[in-house]
Amino acid sequence: MPELPEVETVRRGLEPVMAGQVMTKVEVRRDGLRWPFPDNMAGRLQGQKVLRLRRRSKYLLLDLGSDETLIIHLGMSGRMLIDRAAQGNFALAQPAYEKHDHVVLIMESGVVIAFNDARRFGAMDICVTGAENAHRLLAVLGPEPMGNEFSDAYLKAALAGRKTPIKSALLDQKIVAGLGNIYVCEALWRAGVSPLRLARDVKGKEIGPLITVIRDILAQAIDSGGSSLKDFRKTDGNLGYFQHNFSVYGRENESCRRTDCKGKIARTPQSGRSSFHCPVCQI
Repeated sequence: MPELPEVETVRRGLEPVMAGQVMTKVEVRRDGLRWPFPDNMAGRLQGQKVLRLRRRSKYLLLDLGSDETLIIHLGMSGRMLIDRAAQGNFALAQPAYEKHDHVVLIMESGVVIAFNDARRFGAMDICVTGAENAHRLLAVLGPEPMGNEFSDAYLKAALAGRKTPIKSALLDQKIVAGLGNIYVCEALWRAGVSPLRLARDVKGKEIGPLITVIRDILAQAIDSGGSSLKDFRKTDGNLGYFQHNFSVYGRENESCRRTDCKGKIARTPQSGRSSFHCPVCQI
């Protein structure tokens, strides 16, 4: 599933072609994805100007001139792909839609944006702008990891007394929003913290450095266009490339990349996911 960096990459890719533009035509080509689409979704979107694009956790938020906000979740395999129509008298015919292009947005500039989702675990909904934090999908989310609310004091209090592993705690969207398996594995390796350690046992002096590496990894991943594993593509269809910088994720039995460590990366099942870590230098 796309994590925070991948969704932020998509937001940045869409912003130049959507912000300030009117959606002149909207085609909804099925009744829904993971859940049914909202009533009259095409009619509510068509003719509306996109005022701005935001991200909350792993959700895209498009604020519209109608004082409504389109909420988009990419699910497991969802992609927002941009096709630019050629301009002037030499315009080529619009490319045929693909089988899994379930929602198509045609902007006044001629740019065509398709929400493509082969597995159909994605979602779209509409809410009143300003009320999105009360929406059922967003109301339970914790603070953004790049924001000021995700502080040493906050995380220390959130972890206090928790008997779950620190890996599971950081994946809990109620504690911190947007983190997923890849970036938690990478952050815990950089911080030298074992994913198997109980959250309550992460010491206060470790909290600040852990927050710092989480932010650093997310920033680096965004700069790299996210990580492309299986289905994720940027809005231009190209791959992100942060996966080439993985220190532990997917590197089972390979040598630890910490210069003073002789360990090998292990894969340990945790809560239905694979935790990649170095048993020697992560304690």
